[in-house]
Amino acid sequence: MEKIKIMTDSASDISVDDEKRYGISILPYLVTLGERTYTSRVDFDNEKFFELMAQYDGIPKTSQITPYEFQEIYLREAREGVTDLILVLINSKGSATYNNSLMAVNLFFEEHPEYRDKLRIHNIDGMGYNALYGVPVVQAAKMREEGVSAEKIVRYLEEILPRRQIYFGIYDLKYAAKSGRIPTAAALLGMTLKIKPVMKIFDRGITTAAKCRGEHSLIPKIAEMGIADMEPGQPYEVLYGCDTVCRNELQETMTRCLGYGPSAVYQIGAAVAANSGPRVVGISFIRKKE
Repeated sequence: MEKIKIMTDSASDISVDDEKRYGISILPYLVTLGERTYTSRVDFDNEKFFELMAQYDGIPKTSQITPYEFQEIYLREAREGVTDLILVLINSKGSATYNNSLMAVNLFFEEHPEYRDKLRIHNIDGMGYNALYGVPVVQAAKMREEGVSAEKIVRYLEEILPRRQIYFGIYDLKYAAKSGRIPTAAALLGMTLKIKPVMKIFDRGITTAAKCRGEHSLIPKIAEMGIADMEPGQPYEVLYGCDTVCRNELQETMTRCLGYGPSAVYQIGAAVAANSGPRVVGISFIRKKE
């Protein structure tokens, strides 16, 4: 009989409620501000992290999850009798975490060959951040509760993740500039001219999809572009950071345009905010087929 474990990392920004309700294991990232290092989701919640960011003039730094840590995870799950460990991890182009998880598989079975025929490890590239893979992970955990096999859960994840997309707007460009997500010169010009970018996350890439003059045009542009790209009639999610006003405005705009509200609201956590800044807003959805 299968014993399936669903696991992800804290960059998925799955809520604590969903984490507990569906038995999802979430691997936290270490976040360094100045000389202090914190464990995300353990040492602070999102609001506390935003407070710490406001007090710290620099850019927070996040650490990848190492191959050694993954080997320890695999050993723990094997000893607990897990037959199928399904890991959905942060975008492989934005972090070494996913590749570290792959490297650790061979190292683990070399050291513990007794588990080679007992534990199946399914490593899946989340291909993005936040709800882009957080939502499919929650759905995978629901499928497990319904008795769906590990094979079918993995197939679902591998089919849905390449179709997931995000549009989000950045209000403060200094974090993205210093983290390298946006070239410094472009970010400085944007701040001078009060230009706000709409960023697109799709197929592991982050690109600038549009540029808006002033904050007032950012949310209408996100809604317009998202509705043009999303599969008609499908659920979508609203993403935000520290600003509930822009979250509510985008939610109201999308509801008015589509006739139905978001299926979930995801707040970005430390791993994402460290690169984008805390004041962001966006939507995630299933991209319509070409």
